[in-house]
Amino acid sequence: MFQDKKTPHKPMPAITPENGKPISITLLTVVGEHARMEGKFDITDSIQVECEVGGEMNVGGKLVIGQKGVVNANVQTVDAIIMGHYEGNMIATGNVEIAETGRVSGNITTDSLVISKGGFFNGNITKMNESPALQVVQNDDKRPAQQFGAR
Repeated sequence: MFQDKKTPHKPMPAITPENGKPISITLLTVVGEHARMEGKFDITDSIQVECEVGGEMNVGGKLVIGQKGVVNANVQTVDAIIMGHYEGNMIATGNVEIAETGRVSGNITTDSLVISKGGFFNGNITKMNESPALQVVQNDDKRPAQQFGAR
């Protein structure tokens, strides 16, 4: 899990396995906008990325890519909020939001995609469990919804 300098570090509680002896687990904390991590990451909860991450990510909760975050990875998650840069293929079983500062290049499979005014997306969108067709709604202004793909 990533933290910024303003958030105090909270150590995880000790876990007691079947043999009764406690095991202490320390959370990985990355402080600094110039940090870079690469590999395969399995995160059971939510995570906020404020550094550069490459490889593959499986997130059991919400993936938040902060404004200083850069993710070049294939991602499987529930929800995603992209305020920084994302490149890769994403499967999100919940909602994906590209904020006004977000920049996305790649393919997204989801049931819900919101692109805020100013946000950038270059790639393909596929509706979860269906053929390539997704209704895209620009909700920042009064224009009607636009539909793309075959029905």
